[in-house]
Amino acid sequence: MPVYIIGSIAIRDRDEYTKYQDGFAEIFSRYEGELLAVSDQPEVIEGEWPFTRAVVLRFPDAAEARRWYDSPEYQNLARHRWRASEASIVAVEGIQ
Repeated sequence: MPVYIIGSIAIRDRDEYTKYQDGFAEIFSRYEGELLAVSDQPEVIEGEWPFTRAVVLRFPDAAEARRWYDSPEYQNLARHRWRASEASIVAVEGIQ
């Protein structure tokens, strides 16, 4: 069953976050994920949106999503994101 990773990110330090962005594609390409959407100006339809970026990733299953997220390469890169931003990230199962 596909799994979607949805990230809502409030970027505080654009220079530090750029370090994360610059390394993301190389690491992400090693896994079976697909980058579906990235927006720095998502349209708020309802409620509050205290974030500056929205990201949607798709993986073929939960195991591959965790393999990417838990990989030493990604965890090392994610330190830049953690220093530069605050985020809410969830994994949701897709509908087949």
